[in-house]
Amino acid sequence: MSVLLPNMADFDTIYELEEEEEEESEPVVRSQQLPRPRDAPDPVAVRGAGHITVFGLSNKFDTEFPSVLTGKVAPEEFKTSISRVNACLRKNLPVNVKWLLCGCLCCCCTLGCSLWPVVCLNKRTRRSIQKLLEWENNRLYHKLGLHWKLSKRKCETSNMMEYVILIEFLPKYPIFRPD
Repeated sequence: MSVLLPNMADFDTIYELEEEEEEESEPVVRSQQLPRPRDAPDPVAVRGAGHITVFGLSNKFDTEFPSVLTGKVAPEEFKTSISRVNACLRKNLPVNVKWLLCGCLCCCCTLGCSLWPVVCLNKRTRRSIQKLLEWENNRLYHKLGLHWKLSKRKCETSNMMEYVILIEFLPKYPIFRPD
């Protein structure tokens, strides 16, 4: 058996390579493919609760505290984080809606090119939310064993896609495993 250290980020992790006779046994686990522990709960999805949706992004997210997060994060912190995301949406989405209406009115004359500003503004709004969630993760949630991210999911009621805030539970891997 030999020892493989993939890169400096995985310096503390040691993986064993299997011998060729044992190819039928479990494959070697790489750092990008670490399995989720069986005891980790399913991620919590915070869905959009607004009346306006532009390209799958709702104008606000639901501030109701999910009961699954009880004991992991304070309801006040959850509400503050969602309020920050809603403030970002409140600032950016009205501009997107105005450009969408303008783009739809001029769509026939411009052969669809008038919709490009809406696509770019929507992408900018998504990136600002992702940066905000990354800041929240670094500030608080990674310390609590949670990871927030903006994720695209299929709607439950139709075939359309929507953006939800996905709250994942970070796995706790045992540091010391018996050999």
